[in-house]
Amino acid sequence: MKIARSSSRPAKLSIWHIDAKEETGSGHTLLLWDSEAPPPKGPWRTVLWAGFAKETAEDTLSLPQLVEENAEALRKRYLEWIYELGQTHLGSIRLVDRLQLRPGFSYWWMTLLVEKNYANSKRIYDAFRLMALEDLIDSIQPGRMALASSDRTLATVCRLWCGNVGRSFEWRRLKSQNRELSFTRRFYNGMPHPIRAFVTIMRYLWKRWPLRQKAEASGTRITFVDYLVHLGPKINSTGEFASNYWTDLPEVLNRAALKTNWLHHFVECEDVPSAPKARSLMDRFRDNAKGGQLHACFGGALDIPVVLAALRDYVRLVFRAPGIRAAKRHFSAAGSKLDLWPLFKQEWCDSIFGASAVLNCMFLNLFETTLEKMPYQEIGVYLQENQSWEMAFVHAWKTSGHGTLIGVPHTTVRYWDLRYFYDPRNYERPGLNDLPMPDRVAVNGPVPWAAYQGGGYPEDQLIEVEALRYLYLKEWPVAVPYREGALHILICGDYLPEVSHQMMEWLETASKSLPSDSRYVVKPHPACTIRADDYPSIKLEITVAPLRELLVACDVVFTSNVTSAAVDAYLAGLHVISVLDVNSFNLSPLRGLSSVVYVTGPNELALALQHDKRKDIPTAKPYFCLDSGLPRWRKLLSIEP
Repeated sequence: MKIARSSSRPAKLSIWHIDAKEETGSGHTLLLWDSEAPPPKGPWRTVLWAGFAKETAEDTLSLPQLVEENAEALRKRYLEWIYELGQTHLGSIRLVDRLQLRPGFSYWWMTLLVEKNYANSKRIYDAFRLMALEDLIDSIQPGRMALASSDRTLATVCRLWCGNVGRSFEWRRLKSQNRELSFTRRFYNGMPHPIRAFVTIMRYLWKRWPLRQKAEASGTRITFVDYLVHLGPKINSTGEFASNYWTDLPEVLNRAALKTNWLHHFVECEDVPSAPKARSLMDRFRDNAKGGQLHACFGGALDIPVVLAALRDYVRLVFRAPGIRAAKRHFSAAGSKLDLWPLFKQEWCDSIFGASAVLNCMFLNLFETTLEKMPYQEIGVYLQENQSWEMAFVHAWKTSGHGTLIGVPHTTVRYWDLRYFYDPRNYERPGLNDLPMPDRVAVNGPVPWAAYQGGGYPEDQLIEVEALRYLYLKEWPVAVPYREGALHILICGDYLPEVSHQMMEWLETASKSLPSDSRYVVKPHPACTIRADDYPSIKLEITVAPLRELLVACDVVFTSNVTSAAVDAYLAGLHVISVLDVNSFNLSPLRGLSSVVYVTGPNELALALQHDKRKDIPTAKPYFCLDSGLPRWRKLLSIEP
C-alpha cells in the first residue's frame, strides 16, 4: 500500500508537561494522542489515535497502522466477541433467544451491533483501535496512561480500562475538532429513545404512505429485490425499467419470455426524490413492460394493520429491555479487560427501543405481509449486503413457503466491510434462532469468492456468476491509452455527504498546486448530491454520465475510501488515488494492491496528482467474471437459450 506523504511543516503547539518526578518508580508514560495536530515532545511514548506515524518519528506509534498490521487477528477477535455476546446466558436464556420475535427468528440479527455497518456504527473502528492498543500496552507495559482527546466516551473507556488493569490514568481534554451539529440534530439527539422512535415512525409513514398500492405477482416464478437507485438512462427517455444493478439480465429474461416480479426498496435520491415519484415509476415500468415485468415498492403493503403489528412488536422489545439490561456486563471480549459498553451503549439502546428498533419492526411486518400474499415464487434474488432489513426479508421469504433464495453481493466484498463476515460458528446453524441465510450466495468473480471463503462461509453454498455491473469492462483495452496535455481528473463522490464534502475541500486546496489547465470532472454518488457552487475556487464539471464513458476521458481517478468505482478505474488501467480516513477502516476494494495511492490530507493529494501524469500503467489482475453471454446466470435461473 502506498501512502502519499505531506511535506508541510507541523504547527507549533503549547508545551505538554508531565512532571518527571511522577515517573519515578512507576514506569514510563504512554501518551494517546487524538488530534490532527502533531503531538508534543516529552518523556513519554506517543501513540497516535488518528494518524500515521512518519518513518522518522522515534517513539511514535500509530493505531491505524497497528490495526492494518494485525488485521486478521483483530477481525477474528471482534467477530468472536459478537458471537459470544449473542450466546451469553441472561439467567437461563441466551441473549439471542430473549430477543425472539417470531418462532425461529430472533431480533438479535437486526441489531446495529450484529449488522456491523460502518456507516451506521461509528464506534466499530474505535473498538478495533482499542483492541490494538490493549495488545500494545500488554507488550510495552507502561506505568501510566495519558489521553489527549476531545472524546468523552473514549476517555470513559480508557479510565475504566486503566482501573481494571491497575494503571493510573489522566485525561487532558482538547478542543473538539468536529463540526457542531445543527440545533435540530442536537434537539433530536437529546430526546429519550422512545420519543425518537415515535418521531421516526411518524416521519416514515408521512413520507412513504403514498407508496401504498396492491402488489401483483401472478404468473411470475422469479422475484428480484433491489433498491430504487442506480437506475439507467432509459427511465427518462422511454420509461422502461433499466438498472445498473442488473444491466443486461432483465433483457435476457424478457427475450426468454419469463415474466418476472420486482420489489424495490425506496430510498430518497436525486432520481427518485419522493414516494409519489417512486409510485409513478412503478406504473411506468409495468406499462412499458407490457406484462413481462411487475414492479412494486415494499412500502406498497403499508396499511393500518401493518402499522399496528409493527408497533406491537416494538412494544414487546421495549418491555424486554429490562430483562436484557444485564447484557452490558458482557461487552468485553474473552480474556480482555476492555469494557466496550460505553462505545456501543447508544446504538444498543437505539436498536432495542429507539428509532432503529421501530423501523426494523416495520420492515419485518411489511415483508411478512407482502410475501404472504404473493403467489409461490420458485426463485428469489436479492442484493445482499447483510443489512438489518435483509434479515427480516430472508425470514419472511422462508416462512411464507417460497422457493430457493439467492443473495447477490452486487459489487465488491471489501475486507473491512464487516457486514459480510460473521464468526464461522454462526454457519453451523443448530436450529434455534439461527442466523437468517439465503440458500445460495452468487458471487461475481474470483476476488469476492476468495473473500467469502476467507471468512469461513460454507463453500457448498457459493456459486459464481457474471459481474452484471462490470460487464462493460470486458470490451475495454488492457489499459486506457496515455494522453499528452492537461491533467484530466475524475472525482467519484461518496454516498456519505461528509465524506464527499471532505474530498471536495481537499481538492480545492490541492488545485492551487496543479497546472491551471487541469480539468476536474465530478460524478456524485446517486444518493449524495455535489453542487459546483459550493466550491467556487475550482471549476467543476458535474456529470451523471455512465462511468464507462468518463473513465476513457481521464488520466487519474480520485475516489472515496469506500466506493466501488475504484475497481472500475483499476480494471480500466487507470491510476487510482483514494482517501484514507484515519478515523475509519481502509474500506477500499483495492486494499492490498501496491499500485493504489492513499492520501490523508490535501497536501498529500496535491503531491499524488502532481506525479500522476506518467506512463507506468498498472496491470490489473482478474477480479470479476465478465462474460456478456451470462452463461452462469442463465444456468442459475434456468433460463433457456
